[in-house]
Amino acid sequence: MAAVAAASRSDELEALHASVSNCTACRLAETRNQVVFGSGNPAAELMFVGEAPGFHEDQQGLPFVGAAGKLLERLLAGIGLARDDVFIGNVLKCRPPGNRDPLADEIEACQNHLFRQIELIQPRVVATLGNFATKLLSGNPTGITRVHGREQNVRLGRSEVLLYPIYHPAAALYTQAMLGVLEEDFRRLPELLGREAAPVEPGEGATAEIAAEPIASEAVTQLGLF
Repeated sequence: MAAVAAASRSDELEALHASVSNCTACRLAETRNQVVFGSGNPAAELMFVGEAPGFHEDQQGLPFVGAAGKLLERLLAGIGLARDDVFIGNVLKCRPPGNRDPLADEIEACQNHLFRQIELIQPRVVATLGNFATKLLSGNPTGITRVHGREQNVRLGRSEVLLYPIYHPAAALYTQAMLGVLEEDFRRLPELLGREAAPVEPGEGATAEIAAEPIASEAVTQLGLF
């Protein structure tokens, strides 16, 4: 029965992928090369959510294939995991021109695709990479610098998960000292994957309905990496 359920989720995820590939809900449809839906294990216990595709992702149609992606793979290998063991996606499915920060209306237009992905994959832990993913999925405007490495129980759609904010791997490409912080935060992931998500009381954490509200412009114009 579990295998049938997993197969059904995989089929639904593929159907969502096909639907999203034709999305024209925001201005980014005019400038992208292709939609970057996300990739990995459709039944992953661990899901990573970044900010948006960059140049290489837009060219290849896969998330985290540039320098930050290579570092993410190294960090995963350090805890005995590979890309195929997890699912990797972004808040936005299309590249903002010039890799600029996502705009509030773009996040609003795209976020339901992400919530549906989480609902179908049913991860135990969702690791948010940087400010934009953390603020969206936590429903809290507090920046990544203050909350990284601090897990919290949240309800995302119909799923209760452990949300684990960490710095975006690209931060370590700009600031070498960040690498040690990232490695330390990654070392906690095996522990979190073994922990059951505690029930979330009504009104706590983020929900798809809450997150569907537009995000204030000042909340999304802050630096997305850290």
